[in-house]
This record gives sequence, C-alpha cells and structure tokens, in this order.
Amino acid sequence: MIVEPKVREYICTTAHPTGCEENVREQIAYVKSQGEMEGPKRVLVIGASTGYGLASRITAAFGCKAATLGIMFERPANGKRTATAGWYNTAAFEKFAAEDGLYAKSINGDAFSVAVKEQAIQMIREDLGQVDLVVYSLAAPRRTTADGVTYSSVLKTTGETFTEKSLDLRSGEIVTKSVEPAAEGELEGTIKVMGGEDWEDWMKALSKAGVLAEHAKTVAYSYIGPEITYPIYKDGTIGHAKQHLQKTARKMNQEIEGLTAVVSVNKALVTQASAAIPIVPLYFAILYKVMKEQGSHEGCIEQISRLFHTKLLADPMPLDAEGLIRMDDWELDSKVQDEVMKIWQMVKTENVKELSDVDGFWEDFYRMFGFHLSHVDYTKDVETDVKIPSLEDEKK
Repeated sequence: MIVEPKVREYICTTAHPTGCEENVREQIAYVKSQGEMEGPKRVLVIGASTGYGLASRITAAFGCKAATLGIMFERPANGKRTATAGWYNTAAFEKFAAEDGLYAKSINGDAFSVAVKEQAIQMIREDLGQVDLVVYSLAAPRRTTADGVTYSSVLKTTGETFTEKSLDLRSGEIVTKSVEPAAEGELEGTIKVMGGEDWEDWMKALSKAGVLAEHAKTVAYSYIGPEITYPIYKDGTIGHAKQHLQKTARKMNQEIEGLTAVVSVNKALVTQASAAIPIVPLYFAILYKVMKEQGSHEGCIEQISRLFHTKLLADPMPLDAEGLIRMDDWELDSKVQDEVMKIWQMVKTENVKELSDVDGFWEDFYRMFGFHLSHVDYTKDVETDVKIPSLEDEKK
C-alpha cells in the first residue's frame, strides 16, 4: 500500500517501513562515523525499539561491536493497518546487524512481566552466557505488577495547578494551558510505572540467574529540564518517579555485588509523550532553535553516542554531586537558557514561527514514524507486513 502519515491528536497511527529503515540506517552511519569504542560486548536493552533505547542499541552494536538482545512491546502489521514504528525499526536493526555479522535478537512482550524476564534470562544463558551492560529505557503508560495490580502514570503537578503559555501544535497558536495536581493514588501509580522498581526487578533477576557479568553496568534514562518546566517534570509526578529511579540506582550499587548502576539525565527531545504535555512543546521548539543556532543541538543518536564515548564507558565515570551522568549539560548551559528565557518572554502567536523552531519539532515528530526522510519516495507502494528475523526464528 501507499502509506501516509495519519495524525490524530498527538499520535501518528501509521508508520512507514522504508522510512523507518532509512532512519535506522542513518543512525548506524552516524555511530560508525564516530569510530569504534572499547566497550561492552553483550548488551541487554530493555525498551529497545524507539528513541533513546533504539539509539543505545545501535551505539552498542555498531560502536562497540556488541551482541544485543532487545526487549520491545510493538505491534506487527495487520491487514490494512501498518505495524508500529518500533516494529519496523527493530526489523531494520536486525537486518543491518546481520549484514555486519553481529548477534541481534529481540523479544516482543511486556517487559514488566515475569514471563518476559524469564525468556530473556533463558536467551542470555543459551546465546550469550552473560551480559555486561543493561540499558533500561522503558516508556510505558501503565504497568501490571506480579500480583496482578495495574498502575497508570500521569503527568501532573504535586502542588498547585500550574498555568503557563503553551503552543497549540494543531493551530500553531500560543495559548494558556494548565496542568492540574495529581489526585490521590496518581503519584503512587506514576512511581510504580516510571520509578525504579521494575529496573531493580530486572537486575536482581539477572543477578540471581547468574547471567550478569562481573563488574557489569546498568544505565536508566531520566530528564530534569530547566526551572520553567519544574512544576511538570522535576517537582511533578514524573519528577518523583525519577527521584525513585535515582534512589534505586544507589540501592542496587549497595546490594548487587560488582554492579555499577547509574542514571543518565538526558536532553529534551521530541517523543509522543512530550508532544502531548502542555507548556513543553513550546519550550522544546524554542530550545531547538537556540541550540541549532549555537551549534549544540543533538538528536537521540548524537546524544547517546556522546554518552558512550565520553561518560558511560569512561573510568572513572564523570558524575555530578548526586551521582548522576549529566547529558543535559549542553541544554542547561547558561548561554542556551538565557536566550531561551529571553525568547519565552517575547513569544506570541504572531512571531512564534520566527522565534522558535516549530517546523523542527514537527520534523522530528514525523521522522519518529518514518516520514519526512529525504531519500524515501512516499508515492511508492510498500510492503507493510515486515518480519523481524529473530521473532520468526522463535516460531520455528
């Protein structure tokens, strides 16, 4: 079929298989251009199919020549419906890994579940023996725990209602938006989904099964942002979950012998979730413009390649006073933030296109789903039922 982007609210309900493959190819080419690294050789990526997780898998495989096992939760094509972008990304990743002679297998299922953890442990035991790096990059709206209780996450404040200017992505207008405080139980639910509990479950299960290498590392990803977003991020429900993530890293460093667990605070980047949060798209659009003008803008792959090259694999790792890796260092640089805040005060509907990079925001949004890539002919019929090699092998 001919696949076109279908955007409903802030979600694209279609994905382009050729575009996703080209996107993965470009990321691999970038990692190879940065040169090989001495690093991990057997890597588990939990949440491996999009964004920072996919970039981590690509960097480990094509930068360190690592064998990778990726955990994802994606949907294949079904009749007239395309597969999800993460499905096509994973198929492309495995194809390119095979061409370079690299081990790459994937598990499609709920990473929160005991069954997927057991399947991963079995696969590591049979194929890799042990893993020396575990990347935890899950982004999920809900989680069902082992006792059958389902928790949902929310992006809300934990104090008063927060009201600020925002960008209506559909109309392009500057509007005023409010974020309400979390109701009873919503903060707990967000910590359960987005905190460190499942990360710890994974690491303890791997350690107990003997498939965690001596002196293994594990990294989870977080975001803090500038002061203007504190009510939503740092001080909001998501911020409390990320603080739990940090506590979990410290706890695992004490309790799991030989393990180094660390949280990397990353840069603001467009995701499906961030597009739907009030206030945030306007900040992102202004930030993109400023960082591009100052020559410090990074996408997912540039950010993660820099993480591996300069921080995660360094000995000792450069950490801040709280024990965090700060990949948001360029975003929070005073030269960047001073200019962002200056524009924030001035921006209105009439000048938003001139003062911010709204087009760049949308460009990144569409590229997540395989659209707007220059080398792809979107007028061509494409096969949407793309197989992921390792999942087909599992069926046999």
